[in-house]
Amino acid sequence: MPTSSETIGEARRLGTATLHEAAGRIGALPSTIKPVDPGMTLAGPAFTVHCPALSNLQIHHALYHARPGDILVVHVSGGVEAGYWGDILNEAAMAQKLGGLVIDGGVRDTAGLATMGFPVFSNGVCIRGTGKDYDATAWLQQPVRMGEVLIQPGDLIVGDRDGVFALPMARAEEVVEAGRRREADETAKIEAIRRGERTLDLYGFANGAPTAIVEGLPFTGRAR
Repeated sequence: MPTSSETIGEARRLGTATLHEAAGRIGALPSTIKPVDPGMTLAGPAFTVHCPALSNLQIHHALYHARPGDILVVHVSGGVEAGYWGDILNEAAMAQKLGGLVIDGGVRDTAGLATMGFPVFSNGVCIRGTGKDYDATAWLQQPVRMGEVLIQPGDLIVGDRDGVFALPMARAEEVVEAGRRREADETAKIEAIRRGERTLDLYGFANGAPTAIVEGLPFTGRAR
């Protein structure tokens, strides 16, 4: 079953760091993949694209196969030194009402992208153009790997200024609910800290801590 719009909206609100922890510390895409503008966020089902290096022809096709709200997740076969996406593709994606772009390659025209309201996450900016490789083998809606994460079509993708998180669709509701509980727990801890409590006590670190150096002297970490 597709992830519900309510679950997607709550995932966006909770954010990538909370969801990553709530899921058991899985799903973090490479930390080099960041938004063109820090205020950008995205959340939605993955529409996966496997491009040959230095060709963006397959992205053009993907635009017209993906559904409104889909996140294009583009693997570039290691050809990171190119700008696969710019203002033309951005306009086309907005016209198709897509939900955003996550690409492990470069983008360009970033001054415009940063102001257009369409969330673009890439691992860098590169002015080098791409070609159109008509003979290369490429895939739409097949699994792609980014870093240690294998992303399947339809997986929940969430992005914010901290990074990008991917989660199997079947676990979306479970992890969002765990994220709510984690958020409530962190809120309670912050309130306790503001009342004067220590993180050492809140997390149970006061006893049995590893030896550390404090003011140049060995220190066991135990409360004095």
